[in-house]
Amino acid sequence: MDFDVLVLGGGVAGVSCAMILGSAHKKSFVADKKIGLIAHQKTSSLQEALFNNAYGIPVGTLGSDLLQSSLAQLNDLYPHVMQIGGEKVVRIEGDFPNFTVVTNKNSYTAKSIVVAIGYSNTFDIEGLMQFVAPHPKAIAEKQRIYLRNTDHKVADGIYVAGTLAGWRSQLSIASGSGAAVATDILTLWNNGIDSQSHDSIKK
Repeated sequence: MDFDVLVLGGGVAGVSCAMILGSAHKKSFVADKKIGLIAHQKTSSLQEALFNNAYGIPVGTLGSDLLQSSLAQLNDLYPHVMQIGGEKVVRIEGDFPNFTVVTNKNSYTAKSIVVAIGYSNTFDIEGLMQFVAPHPKAIAEKQRIYLRNTDHKVADGIYVAGTLAGWRSQLSIASGSGAAVATDILTLWNNGIDSQSHDSIKK
């Protein structure tokens, strides 16, 4: 299956990115774009999280519940964003705008990819390992990693979001990172004209 952008990761950064991209579908330069999300979450740090200090998240929200509810929200509001569950990305092949994303079950083509997987040192996606470096904002003993990038851009057509982009592990930071990548992609699709996607009670 061919995608204009394929988001890898169903955690905070990945779903935030997919929601912004999905919400922009009424814009003329997005209407024909195919957006996908590979929502492999087995090792998500959200599985053990409890949120009392995250803006907009009700006190006592469990990360495990948020994982499920955010994907449900994405599906309910933006069903045109294809969610791919139960698959793990093992390899990236090719260059912009002709990437092949290989999972343990299938392969997909994409013009751009967003890597929004956690910053564990077990990261092992072939084709991206040359970008791996020690995380600049994590305790050294934890041996966290990130993908070297400039303002979330790893290489042409490859973006990284969340902790893997070098940010600290906070829900609000990861969410903002994913949203920032989405607006960069929207701007790319809009021929370089700065773009974002807002809802308003006035519309």
